Amino acid sequence: MTPTLPGDFLRLPIAHRALHDVRAGRPENSRAAVRAAVARRYAIEIDVQPSADGVAMVFHDDRLDRLTQETGPIRARSAEALGRIALTGASEGIPTLAEVLALVAGKVPLLVEVKDQDGELGPKVGALEAAVARDLAGYGGPVAVMSFNPHSVAAMAEAAPALPRGLTTMNWEIEEARAIPEDRRAELAAIADFDRVGACFISHHWRDLAAAPVVALKARGVPVLCWTIRSPAEETQARERADNITFEGYLARPPA
Repeated sequence: MTPTLPGDFLRLPIAHRALHDVRAGRPENSRAAVRAAVARRYAIEIDVQPSADGVAMVFHDDRLDRLTQETGPIRARSAEALGRIALTGASEGIPTLAEVLALVAGKVPLLVEVKDQDGELGPKVGALEAAVARDLAGYGGPVAVMSFNPHSVAAMAEAAPALPRGLTTMNWEIEEARAIPEDRRAELAAIADFDRVGACFISHHWRDLAAAPVVALKARGVPVLCWTIRSPAEETQARERADNITFEGYLARPPA
């Protein structure tokens, strides 16, 4: 049986990479950003990448360059070494997923995006998904996982079948996707893998919510989240079609 997305994921606005504001000393995916989101009772979205020793680290990019003063792939360093690398704009290091779980402690919903490890959204995945499943085993709060890579979602289904899982989706017309074969991009845009991987929700780019595959899934009763909202005006527009928003750069309105 496909798991169901907990209702609070549709009720509480979701803070993108936690409630980050680097000017306030809260870089994206940092402990400080997680604490701020919990304090304001927002749901939280975070990203995970693997360390060299197979630990799920809470970090968006596959390289250290943009978010720290270090350079090179995050997967080339151990979890202990990554924990000592300060995030730009703060003194704290890169957290592990286990550390973030301890901070959230079930107080608000947590949405974990598993970053693609294949490089072309292909089947060369599994190790990071297994690490995420180990960390989430026994976690008591509302939690779900998602990925742009359907193979990753399928791997999560195998590693943690009871865990709600979804697809992160868009129209795949961005420049960065040109390396992916055209027929595969068409499959991804059609959200053709949804049933095959046992997904129970999608998180779609907010400017493309009128796309036929999104409308069709919503008509089936599939929860539709969206990303990434950056203003109250965008929020109002997105909520006309989406069940909930993922936001950053402002404070989303609380639930009615």
